[in-house]
Amino acid sequence: MDKAEILKLVGKRIKELRESKGISQVELVGRMNGEIDPTNISRIESGRTNPTVFTLFRISEALEVSLNELLKI
Repeated sequence: MDKAEILKLVGKRIKELRESKGISQVELVGRMNGEIDPTNISRIESGRTNPTVFTLFRISEALEVSLNELLKI
């Protein structure tokens, strides 16, 4: 599996979890205390950027799932 494929899978997983909880991208940013630009969430979900481990951790907290659950791909 190459880097681009991993980023797309992680992004897809984040989007699935977010949508399953009925949360918009803007709401997700709000749950992260607004310390990330909403366009970054879009780029992460589409696999166009490589988020840091800390960003992934913050997303998992905002979605109320473990980091392990977030990264199940």
